[in-house]
This record gives sequence, C-alpha cells and structure tokens, in this order.
Amino acid sequence: MKSEFSTSWLASVQPRKQHKYTHNAPLHIRHTFLSANLSKELRKKYGKRNLPLRKGDEVLVMRGSSRKKKAKVVSINLKRTKVALEGIQRTKKEGSKVNIFFHPSVLQIQSLSLDDKKRLAALNRKTGKQGEK
Repeated sequence: MKSEFSTSWLASVQPRKQHKYTHNAPLHIRHTFLSANLSKELRKKYGKRNLPLRKGDEVLVMRGSSRKKKAKVVSINLKRTKVALEGIQRTKKEGSKVNIFFHPSVLQIQSLSLDDKKRLAALNRKTGKQGEK
C-alpha cells in the first residue's frame, strides 16, 4: 500500500494497513465510516442494513452506561469518527457539562432526518422506490 491514499485499495488482513487506510482517508470517504445500523422497521422499509449518520437522525444507544437511551444527533466529528447526542452529557468535576461522544457502531438509527434532498434521492435510488418519504 502506497503512502498516499488510494481508493482502489480493497482490504488487508493486517491491522496496520487497515488503521493506515482509515487514518489517511479524506473526509468525504470518512463519512461512510460513520455508518450505524438501522432499526428493523427502517430495514424493512428501505431494504438496507446500515446508513451513514447525519445531524438530526434519532438514534438508540446500544452499549455502555447510556444504553437504551434515545437521542438526536447534535454533531458529528469526521476526524475522530465520533458522534455527540442531544441531552447525553457528563458533568465535570468543576460542574460544567460536556457532551459524551459515541462511536457509530454503538448506535442504532430509529428515525432518519430526511431534510436533505440528496439523502432522500440516494435512499430512493438504492431501494428502487420513487417519491416515498
């Protein structure tokens, strides 16, 4: 694998090459690393297993101390591959509150934010359904 990023590279068993691929990936490709599972109803509706997270999606936390909590996605950090959720915060020793960041693999999408026309078009294109919301 070369030093600069290559989109044609498919896979390797070696963890060092996998880490290098994810670390050196440009932001538009890192967005696909932010994919989370869809709920059973959404899977049936869209015929897909997972989708990249977007701001405004409602998710369910599946692991950790915050499990079984539903919240909206507030911010997404592509550099760190982490997602902050609305209302799920940690109190610091001095008393201020900070967001807890989650990895997308720990989250399950409960409802999609379909404000973006491009996302809606991509969903319809991939499922083969036209004009559904």
